[in-house]
Parts: sequence; C-alpha cells; structure tokens
Amino acid sequence: MATTKTIKPTESELEILQILWKKGNASVREVHEELLATKEAGYTTTLKLMQIMHEKGLVKRDDSSKTHIYQAAVSKEKTQKHLLNKMIDSLFGGSPGELVMQALGNHKASAEELEEIQKILDNLKNNK
Repeated sequence: MATTKTIKPTESELEILQILWKKGNASVREVHEELLATKEAGYTTTLKLMQIMHEKGLVKRDDSSKTHIYQAAVSKEKTQKHLLNKMIDSLFGGSPGELVMQALGNHKASAEELEEIQKILDNLKNNK
C-alpha cells in the first residue's frame, strides 16, 4: 500500500482518484465515462492507468466478479496534504505564508472564504 511519503500520483491518476473519491466504488467503464465529460480518453488508456494505479497501491480492486470494481486506496486528505507540502517546499521555499499570499493575490475569495481564513488565522495566533 502507498504511504503518505510515497503518494506520487500523476495528473491523470489524480483525475481518476477524484472520481473514485466522489463515487466511492466504480468500474473502469464508470470512471472512463466520467473522464469523457472533461477530456478525450480511450477506454484502454483508462483501463491501463487504473491497472498501474493498482500496482502502485493508489487504488484497490475487487476482482471477485467479471466486472472489476475499484476504490481509492489513499485518502483524499492525505493526498492533498502530501502534494501541498511538496508544493510548498518546492515552489515557495517552505513558506506556507508565501503560498497563501500568492493564492489570495491571484484569486478573488468570497466574503465567506475570507471569514473562514480569518478564523483559522485567529486560532493559529491563539494557539501559539
């Protein structure tokens, strides 16, 4: 199984994981149909990617029936945390503050999002 330190999904694998996180369990056909809504993809390409993901420990496969059913073997939260930490280290010199300033400077946050960010900042200040 993949551990937090070895979670290294490619962009295409992340697209498949997003579908599996949303659906829970899905066949290759179901995943493929979801992918087709946003991009051109061949069924055999989707199948091969999912087989590779199984070998890497990113997905689990139930092959007890003719149609194999897949589910994510890594949690969305752990994957997000791992990839975010990797991005902070590699793109922002290890500074989460630089990431936040870049994100807020380039995208308009709603009033609700800003309020939630302020609550997080207040909690961080109070806990230090």
